[in-house]
Amino acid sequence: MALSFWTAAWFAPFVLPICLYVIWSDLARMKIPNAAVLALGLVFVTIGLVALPFDTYLWRLVTAAVIFAIGLLLYAIGGIGAGDIKFAAVMAPFFDPGDLRTGLYLFAGVLLAAVATHRLGRHLRPLRQITPGWISWDHKNFPMGFALAGALAFYLILGLALGA
Repeated sequence: MALSFWTAAWFAPFVLPICLYVIWSDLARMKIPNAAVLALGLVFVTIGLVALPFDTYLWRLVTAAVIFAIGLLLYAIGGIGAGDIKFAAVMAPFFDPGDLRTGLYLFAGVLLAAVATHRLGRHLRPLRQITPGWISWDHKNFPMGFALAGALAFYLILGLALGA
């Protein structure tokens, strides 16, 4: 894994709470708040200056713009929601380009687990009772923020665990 322990250690304390908030918000309201997207972007813009070499930092900002452009194309054809695009774009710079394959596998695994967990959870009465009013339980769309934020969180946690 290309992500260093120290880079993960710089980002994780700030990013993990945002990821948890995004997961909760998307499950409960089917919304990824702009404030969470801005907070995650602000974390990268500020902490990235300390955690990464400057040239790497700049290239990762370019990555965010590319992911945003691809997301806009997917949005135009109805393949993804606007909040998902914005969150994917601001989470992209946290991934080391050397971890492209690992990141894609991680996202695929987290996405499958999130869909299975969500689809099972919607049928569990005790879970529904402690989460009254969660829109995602009865919504036709899947709350993709659950998988996106989960993948970013797991990626940073792996960086901490494997780099220690």
